[in-house]
Amino acid sequence: MTTSHGRTDLGRVIGSYPSYEEAQAVVDTLADRMFPVEHVTIIGRDVHFVERVMGRLTIWRAALAGAATGAWFGLLVGLVFWIVSPWETGAMLSALLLGLVFGAAWGAGGYLASGGHRDFSSVRAMAATHYEVVVDSPYAEDALRVIGSPQPV
Repeated sequence: MTTSHGRTDLGRVIGSYPSYEEAQAVVDTLADRMFPVEHVTIIGRDVHFVERVMGRLTIWRAALAGAATGAWFGLLVGLVFWIVSPWETGAMLSALLLGLVFGAAWGAGGYLASGGHRDFSSVRAMAATHYEVVVDSPYAEDALRVIGSPQPV
């Protein structure tokens, strides 16, 4: 909670920025100038959940995504088998193919199990309307001097 004097329960607000990148740049500046950044916190205010819908999900897309994941896992397992037994030349290819098949089945099965309740793919993220850079109270004046900005009102 921010008070009228730029203080929070975590320390003192030395700046408020519309993007995380701008708040991060202030902390980077403090770090570059040898300020003890372990006394700094970035707080996102008015946080909300954002879900960006990427497209319609079909059984074929679910199977394809599962196959890709399964293939990577199979490749990893096959690589381990090949390292342990390099004379088994088909182990890597067999593991890759099995991973691909089981991954596709798992992806399609998961899609069917959802019963059509979520027929889209999406990316989820948290976002804030602004970000405050807060410094532990004993270090706030030094931080303001280091970044060369006026005190927040």
